[in-house]
Amino acid sequence: MERGPAVGAGGGARAQIWALLGCLVRVLLWVASALLYFGSEQAARLLGSPCLRRLYHAWLAAVVIFGPLLQFHVNPRTIFASHGNFFNIKFVNSAWGWTCTFLGGFVLLVVFLATRRVAVTARHLSRLVVGAAVWRGAGRAFLLIEDLTGSCFEPLPQGLLLRELPDRRSCLAAGHQWRGYTVSSHTFLLTFCCLLMAEEAAVFAKYLAHGLPAGAPLRLVFLLNVLLLGLWNFLLLCTVIYFHQYTHKVVGAAVGTFAWYLTYGSWYHQPWSPGIPGHGLFPHPHSSHKHN
Repeated sequence: MERGPAVGAGGGARAQIWALLGCLVRVLLWVASALLYFGSEQAARLLGSPCLRRLYHAWLAAVVIFGPLLQFHVNPRTIFASHGNFFNIKFVNSAWGWTCTFLGGFVLLVVFLATRRVAVTARHLSRLVVGAAVWRGAGRAFLLIEDLTGSCFEPLPQGLLLRELPDRRSCLAAGHQWRGYTVSSHTFLLTFCCLLMAEEAAVFAKYLAHGLPAGAPLRLVFLLNVLLLGLWNFLLLCTVIYFHQYTHKVVGAAVGTFAWYLTYGSWYHQPWSPGIPGHGLFPHPHSSHKHN
């Protein structure tokens, strides 16, 4: 007969604890939502500024041209100086896959939510197909340059001995080394991905300005792209500091910039192209007056 109040008191305490935890979870979710909305708004405003995008292009050029000078002021034994470091293996070597996954999701959501048209969505996603073709074509061109400019060497304890073998395949089959002019494919790819992602993400500012649906999932995908863009900038800086010869890096970045100009700066402005980011998504400023 005397256990009833004790049990009741224990149940009440547990209920109060669960209520407190529920309140704490709601507060944390509110804070996370506020940070998500604030962060996405500010990032969209920055990336949507034409002036800042031009400054960003200057930043990338400065990183590639002057970044190698930092090798005299950094620790050569840091983890980022190793070809086998985690970021180099998991991210740089698969940079295009990461970019396609994150950016493809963003473009898919933005275009479809703005238009509700599958054909328009597919047209905008085709820019990533063009980017993949550029990446594959550039990789093959870099290998061809290395083949045409290279020679076969046999490594010996005293140094390298030149061998008269006609091509890379026969040289490597004999256990020797083929050395030619190697354009930095990593510098090319990271530069191209940075320019491409900045161009694609810039459309989010106009998307928000038109009051289109922008829930938490879309904003989260957008911020993930911003974080990936920041990572590519950091890894590009690490690449130009620790790896490859200077001219190899500059040529790789120059080719990446030229590939961006041919696509986003020139071809995508033509009517028979995939179109520039944001094309056909937003109403024209005077569309509301056309029936007056």
